[in-house]
Amino acid sequence: MAVVRVPEAKVALSTASVYPEATPAAFELAARLGYDGVEVMVWTDPVSQDPEALKRLADYHGVPVLAVHAPCLIITQRVWGTDPWAKLVRARNAAEQVGAKTVVVHPPFRWQRDYARDFVAGINRMSDETDVRFAVENMFPLRARGREVTPYAPDWDPTEEDVRHFTIDLSHTSVSRSDAMEMATRMSERLAHVHIADGLGGPRDEHLVPGRGNQPCGVLLETLARQGFGGTVVVEINTRRADSRADRESDLAEALAFTRLHLAAPADADTSAWQRASG
Repeated sequence: MAVVRVPEAKVALSTASVYPEATPAAFELAARLGYDGVEVMVWTDPVSQDPEALKRLADYHGVPVLAVHAPCLIITQRVWGTDPWAKLVRARNAAEQVGAKTVVVHPPFRWQRDYARDFVAGINRMSDETDVRFAVENMFPLRARGREVTPYAPDWDPTEEDVRHFTIDLSHTSVSRSDAMEMATRMSERLAHVHIADGLGGPRDEHLVPGRGNQPCGVLLETLARQGFGGTVVVEINTRRADSRADRESDLAEALAFTRLHLAAPADADTSAWQRASG
């Protein structure tokens, strides 16, 4: 009988996955479906910005907050003020208050010139002051009418930067038409956090249920299992077009089942799998 090894990685539900429902619904669904925790997307929902409210939800549902996603989106530019460093300080403080290990952060926008100039050094300085990891996420260029524009500085791909931790997002690799396994290989031991989702390679950030697109979601998870990955895998899918709560719950259950199924490896598998999987 084959023995399967499952890494210590936790599987969390992003609160963004229940939109347009609010943050409390994510805790409720995570508990009911059997997720190990949640990642809180900080946005205009007041509960997502309130560490005390998040702690009460975590305690009530028995579902810990495993990560905090700083308000880095265009639509959250005024959440927690407009100073990007102040946002990261508040995200770190929130993570510390709720017991989360990771803050997810995007590369700076090009118009944030001072922030972009000091981003890497500043992130590393902040990392020296806390046990919370700042995991910088891969993004993607914007395409329209045959033209491609990079809104991030120095680039949407942060892997050349000397930061300590990365988040890989497979919906974003779909939009950027990147080789996800090659990117994960470049991230190597600095890969600390995963946003598991899928895409079909179009110009929109689709965040499909894993397995419904063309990204190597299963291969990445199986490779992480072989590597004994100890970070967090976060289901970050788009359910806003679900016809009902039951349909949304079904998608979230399917995504969790896919992730748990593939986040395992034979106990005797070797741990040098990155090159095999990407080459």
